[in-house]
Amino acid sequence: MAADSLETFMTWMRVEQGRSLNTLVAYRRDIDSYVTWLTAQKANVMNATTQHLERFLAYLRASGKAPKSVARQFAAVRMFYKYLSQEGIRHDNPAAQVDGVKVPSSLPKGISEDEVALLLNSVTGVDSFARRDRAILEFLYATGARVAELCTLSMSDIDMHDSLVRLFGKGSKERIVPFGRPCHEAMRDYFDLGGRPGLVPDKWASREDSDAVFLGVHGTRLSRQAVFNIVRKYAALAKIKDISPHALRHSCATHMLVHGADLRVVQELLGHASVSTTQIYTRVDNEVLYEMYREAHPRARAKK
Repeated sequence: MAADSLETFMTWMRVEQGRSLNTLVAYRRDIDSYVTWLTAQKANVMNATTQHLERFLAYLRASGKAPKSVARQFAAVRMFYKYLSQEGIRHDNPAAQVDGVKVPSSLPKGISEDEVALLLNSVTGVDSFARRDRAILEFLYATGARVAELCTLSMSDIDMHDSLVRLFGKGSKERIVPFGRPCHEAMRDYFDLGGRPGLVPDKWASREDSDAVFLGVHGTRLSRQAVFNIVRKYAALAKIKDISPHALRHSCATHMLVHGADLRVVQELLGHASVSTTQIYTRVDNEVLYEMYREAHPRARAKK
C-alpha cells in the first residue's frame, strides 16, 4: 500500500465525511493494525483478497476481542476499501463480499434518579475545582452531552440568558440543547469569581485553551480522561457502582422517556442520526416496569 493512499483517505474522512479527531485516530490505529497483519501474511492492501479479510476477522475473534471492538475495526477497514474502490485506486472491493460483524444488543448502562441525586450531592466545597466538578456533573445529566462534546465546549457556545448550549456531535453536526435551573445555577456559580476565573493561568498556553469552558489544573482545556476521573471520583464518594460520563447521557435519555418525553424530541436532544438508536432507551428495566404497572393498572393492586 502506498503510504499516500492512507493519508488521502484520512483527509477525505476529515474533510468530506466530517469525522471527528477521535474517530480519525481510531481509524488510523485500526487500519495500521490490519496492515501489520497483512505484512505477516506476505500480502498488502493492494493485493489482499476477500479470503484475507475473512482470515483477518477470524484472527481478531481468536485474539479475544469483544464483538464490538471487532466490528469497529472491520468497519474502518471496510470504509478504507470503499474509498480505494471509489477513487479507482483499486478496481475491486474485497470487503464488499464479507459479512459484517454482529454485535449483541444490550441495554445502555445508566443510574437511577436517586443515584443521580446522590452523585450530584456528593460534590461539596466552594473552591474552583468543586464548582467546576458540580457544573460538569449537572451539565452531563441535564443535556445528555457526550464527553467529547463537553471537552470541546467553548465560552461562545453557552447562552446563559436563555439556558441554551450549542453542541457539536459526531460528524461536527450542530444542535442546540436547553438545560434546566439546577444546571444553570451550577454553571453560573462556576463562571462567577472563585470558579472558572480561579483556574485561569497567568499566561494562556493557547488561544484554544482561553476559550474553553472547563479548565484543568494548569489552565488548559479539560481532557476526556480528566472528565472520566471526575465522574468516577464522585461516584465512589456517593457509593455508586463505577460509572462513566456516558452513563449520565444514558440516564438523561431514559429518565426523560420515563417521564413522558417524545422519542423524536429525545433523539434531537441527544444528536442521534436515527431514531432507532434512541429506541434502545425505551426498554425500561423490570423494577421500573413493574412499579409503573402497579401504579397505572386499575386491577394491579390486590384488595386487602
